[in-house]
Amino acid sequence: MLRLLKLVLMLVIIVGATIGATMLIMSRQGIGSSAITSLASTEPPPAPAPIFAELAPFTVTLYGEPRNRILYAGVTLRLADQESRKIIEEYMPEVRDRALRVLSSQDIARVQSPDGQQVLADALRVALARPFAPQPAGPRIADVLFTAFVVQ
Repeated sequence: MLRLLKLVLMLVIIVGATIGATMLIMSRQGIGSSAITSLASTEPPPAPAPIFAELAPFTVTLYGEPRNRILYAGVTLRLADQESRKIIEEYMPEVRDRALRVLSSQDIARVQSPDGQQVLADALRVALARPFAPQPAGPRIADVLFTAFVVQ
């Protein structure tokens, strides 16, 4: 019985010494409870707010067989940065002109399909991302979003 008591006492001393040594090493390396708590409580930075530029709706005539149709499209641009938004706002007459030219050159059957609408959005993005004179670079357009799209 005395032997068992000595063995239990020795185990308690070894476990206590191990825990004490671990805490001492962690505190010297700066991995104390406050460091662990601060690492656990840090949240990722919030995502930046999206930057949109809404264009006034467009109404264009689409020429085709057997008759002409009217396209009404609401367009909003998702921009990469505030500088791009500033460029779009400053050159709005040219932006609208480019968009009208792209919209009015569409084929009726193609523009009514989902794939055709995606091709149209890509064409608008390319046309509007070109630099406006005398700017050395055009706006950075991440996406073209249709907020209204009606063919009559």
